[in-house]
Amino acid sequence: MAATRSDAGLPTPPDWHPVALVRQRFQRWWQARLPRTDAWTLTQRNVYILPTRPGLMLALTLVVLLVASINYQLNLGYLLTFLLAGCVGVGMHVCHGTLRGLTLHLAPPEPVFAGTAAALRIQLANPSRGIRHAIGLAVLDAPQGEGSHWAWTDVPAQGNASVQVAFVPARRGLQGVPVLTAETRFPLGTFRVWTVWRPAAQVLVYPAPEPLPPPLPEGEPRAGTAGATRVQAVGDFEGVRAYRRGDPLRLVVWKKAAKGGELVSRDTQQARRTELWLDAASCGVADPEGRLARLAAWVLQADRLGLDYGLRLPGREIPPDAGEAHRRRCLEALALC
Repeated sequence: MAATRSDAGLPTPPDWHPVALVRQRFQRWWQARLPRTDAWTLTQRNVYILPTRPGLMLALTLVVLLVASINYQLNLGYLLTFLLAGCVGVGMHVCHGTLRGLTLHLAPPEPVFAGTAAALRIQLANPSRGIRHAIGLAVLDAPQGEGSHWAWTDVPAQGNASVQVAFVPARRGLQGVPVLTAETRFPLGTFRVWTVWRPAAQVLVYPAPEPLPPPLPEGEPRAGTAGATRVQAVGDFEGVRAYRRGDPLRLVVWKKAAKGGELVSRDTQQARRTELWLDAASCGVADPEGRLARLAAWVLQADRLGLDYGLRLPGREIPPDAGEAHRRRCLEALALC
């Protein structure tokens, strides 16, 4: 729908159209009546059916055939009309039964970074003895190009099938999973059978890391090491020694090995005298979201280098540590900050 122009000379969004407003309010009212659940069993009460455009054209064709058969007393015309009508009736029953009885399960979504698509893995369970054909799932009312594609699958008899749909979260933090829909037009395409599903799960969205962050900050003297001076940025790898057989691979300075071919390891004695703190107050960015983006990039860089690092945020401090669990803990703190 083309946007109109208001009296002030500014374009009027299409959503301001009265019909669009009424449609949006009805959808919000209707969807609010649906319970939030991660397991959705399809029954007579939550499966809907309407004819498609080809179905309406077929119905019009049947009316024309019936009128022509009555006018010209065509017995073969009656036979063809009622044969086609019977096929349409059987197709309607089969189409509705393709969805009815299925159970949809949503697996817990994995955390993602802001600006990237979150994948939702959905399992379809079929308790009946018949195969369910051509079932599609998608995000309901997804913007064009953002998860608006459909994922199609067949569900075997008394078996399961898995599909993935995706959406792009609007911002960082805990985001609810959008409303999903499942539909089928099997076998004739004359009817559309669908359901609307409101999952209860939430997706944790990390801040988008800064594309080109500065080097990691300087290490701070550990408590009880009075007189120790600050060392250069950890990214410069001061305090290295020759590689010794048995050194952990996370201590190897791969940057120096790639440049000069010399295999060296970081001096863990120096690392024990300093601590790497990623501090929101001293990261050098004024914008709050920019600070979180820089801290997220530093967390990923320190984790990639295998360093022990801590995180300081307003009202929260995570002590230095390393590993996958520590990285997730820091990114979660940044997402919920």
